[in-house]
Amino acid sequence: MARFLLSKLPSFILVVVVSSVIAFLLPRLAPGDPAVVLAGPDASPEVISKIRDDLGLDQPIWTQYFKWIGGVLHGDLGQSYVLKRPVGELIASRIDSTLELAILAAIIMIVVGVGLGVLGGAKRSPAIRGLVDTFSTIFLATPPFLTGLLLILLLGFAIPILPISGETSLLTDPGIGIQFLILPAIALALPQAAVIARMLQTSMLTTRGEDFVDLAKAKGVPPTLITRRHVLRNSFGSVVVVIGLRIGELLAGAIVVESIFARNGLGSLAVSSVQSRDYLVVQALVLGAVMIAVIIQLLSEVVLAALDPRVRLGD
Repeated sequence: MARFLLSKLPSFILVVVVSSVIAFLLPRLAPGDPAVVLAGPDASPEVISKIRDDLGLDQPIWTQYFKWIGGVLHGDLGQSYVLKRPVGELIASRIDSTLELAILAAIIMIVVGVGLGVLGGAKRSPAIRGLVDTFSTIFLATPPFLTGLLLILLLGFAIPILPISGETSLLTDPGIGIQFLILPAIALALPQAAVIARMLQTSMLTTRGEDFVDLAKAKGVPPTLITRRHVLRNSFGSVVVVIGLRIGELLAGAIVVESIFARNGLGSLAVSSVQSRDYLVVQALVLGAVMIAVIIQLLSEVVLAALDPRVRLGD
């Protein structure tokens, strides 16, 4: 396993380096100048130039990059241009809300996706497979923001049983906090659950046609045991990697979903920072999201290697 992890290390480092460059350059490709935003529309060129000098935006682009990445490596993400607070402090003040949403959405995604995938792959009933296919098709074609709006209309207005905006921390009041989380978590999870369900069902149906499954049937192994020990076990490995990728997608989708449900998490911070051209906040959020996604992907590959020795040995 140690050799397997070492083999993944160069690609991990390369992705992080490239991502840091993209995270740095991406905000600067958008129109607008932070100095102009801070100075106001009626400011003189001298005032704008002074602000650019104070922020270090008049320095060569690569000088700015190496200064920023050097700070990141030492745990200093810089200070917000607009809010005049350390970026790390801003993220720490909002991350609880996003983590609560992402964790609940991940649980729903895995339970619904794996459950429906196993149901569709374990049963030969065309009706059940058709049900899983219908679910997958609908939510694969429905982005989280549209799912969120439909949930607001259905469970917020037509049948008003859950709050549609705002939040309460689970640490403060778990009972109320979970009510605020249910709708955004479902909106975030269902499109990703559809991918997992389709993938697992297809993998299980393919595995059912393998020779070792026919041999188990010929030996009189009970169908339930065949499904659990032979079909599911040999189908689930590739789905582990897909689950890791989908968890990364949850972080990207959280930006839109938090805006729809008026949650005060990292998504709303990202939107306001982009609008105000607060480069350092946007850079930290993009780089952080990429690193979390890469780490989750690496962990999913480790799990896959543990389940399948062929992957670990490079066969």
